[in-house]
Amino acid sequence: MLEPIKAIAMDFDGVLTDGGLWWGANGEEMKRLCFPDITGIPLARNAGMKLAIISGESSQAGMGLVRRYAEKVKIVDIYAGCHDKATAVREFAKKYELQLSEICFIGDDVNDLPAMTIVGLSAAPANAHPTVKQQATFITTRGGGFGAVREVIDTILAKQAKA
Repeated sequence: MLEPIKAIAMDFDGVLTDGGLWWGANGEEMKRLCFPDITGIPLARNAGMKLAIISGESSQAGMGLVRRYAEKVKIVDIYAGCHDKATAVREFAKKYELQLSEICFIGDDVNDLPAMTIVGLSAAPANAHPTVKQQATFITTRGGGFGAVREVIDTILAKQAKA
């Protein structure tokens, strides 16, 4: 199940964040992120995996947060404001000459289902929507924004090291 994974694509809100949104009095948006995820992403990249963020976030402030996070963890493939995540996954696969079966997609809500159904490994945080958890082939013990991405990365890398 996990051995052939060469790339990880993930949603942002509810996967890399806890799904919450803080609005400041002056209109600023803030989201909670998790350091284990931040430190886990380079582990995947150093193992040769390609990485992408595919987010439906469409507000200017929200897309700015997605891009800022991607810059921090050096993810170059960003699909922000994306409402057709399956097409984005296909474009990502084509760019790197990957089979869809070689990609893991991590999603938490129903808008992630089209992408989850076409990849080799679909993962969901523990606090994902029940419909998404039914579709997922791997459900983390941790919630989105609380190390779920790191758990997926650690599991894939451990399985591949044993292969």
